[in-house]
Amino acid sequence: MSRVGKKQIIIPKAVNFTVANGVISVKGPKGEMKFPLHESISYQVEGDVLTFSRANDDKKVRSLHGLTRATTAWMVEGVVNGFTRNLQVEGVGYKVEMRGKNLLLNLGYSHPILFIPPDGVEFTVTTPTVFAVKGMDKHLVGEVASKVRKLRPPEPYKGKGIRYEGEFIRRKAGKSAGK
Repeated sequence: MSRVGKKQIIIPKAVNFTVANGVISVKGPKGEMKFPLHESISYQVEGDVLTFSRANDDKKVRSLHGLTRATTAWMVEGVVNGFTRNLQVEGVGYKVEMRGKNLLLNLGYSHPILFIPPDGVEFTVTTPTVFAVKGMDKHLVGEVASKVRKLRPPEPYKGKGIRYEGEFIRRKAGKSAGK
């Protein structure tokens, strides 16, 4: 049995969980999210506890069992609290600011970069070097944070670039230390 798939999900009172036409729908204070339910995966709701089970032990069905449970748990968490990914900008002259709902990044290039967020994602800037990506879809928040980080990934010599909060960058010695 899948260790992830057999865990229970507790559905808060503010969340409405339904399954119709093979699609899981979770509605809460922050919005609604949907995910397709495979025909080999079944669900059971007892009070406010949701559990998933699978029809057989095929490799694909076993992997879908854990995926369905984890995704549903993320959806429940997302419509209640949402997800946040914090990023830091490090480097001389590197800064971030808001332009309406868009993010304006000065990253040492000859031009500033205007990053337009997709629907369901918003940016918040706390200081000129620290900002956050927020939204209710965990996958989308992580994907947008990754795209922003790719604009100037941290380099190993001086550590300049965009990094996740708490990310450790292994530093390399320069040319003179190599001799």
